[in-house]
Amino acid sequence: QVELVESGGGLVQPGGSLRLTCAASGFRFSSYAMTWYRQAPGKERELVATITSTSGSANYAESVKGRFTISRDNAKNTVYLQMTSLKPEDTAVYYCYALSSQYRYWGQGTQVTVSS
Repeated sequence: QVELVESGGGLVQPGGSLRLTCAASGFRFSSYAMTWYRQAPGKERELVATITSTSGSANYAESVKGRFTISRDNAKNTVYLQMTSLKPEDTAVYYCYALSSQYRYWGQGTQVTVSS
């Protein structure tokens, strides 16, 4: 019943922009901190950005600071990742992740490829 569905990935040139969307359903979205992770081929999944359940502070990996922005719309049960100035090293599958004090949920991921 719980679903996190990512969308917005695709192929983009270096320096370009994409906005990822994670649509949540089946749980009380506003009670969960939301996080974007990514996993590149042959590497472990890494945290990209997180935002608190209260729509408060956001935190980012050093590699994306100043380029990516995480936001959420609790009325729409949706979290976003606005990505700008994309680099080839941003190429990965991006995953949406929901965290409460009790439960954790993962989306299926959306592919982002940064290449000419």
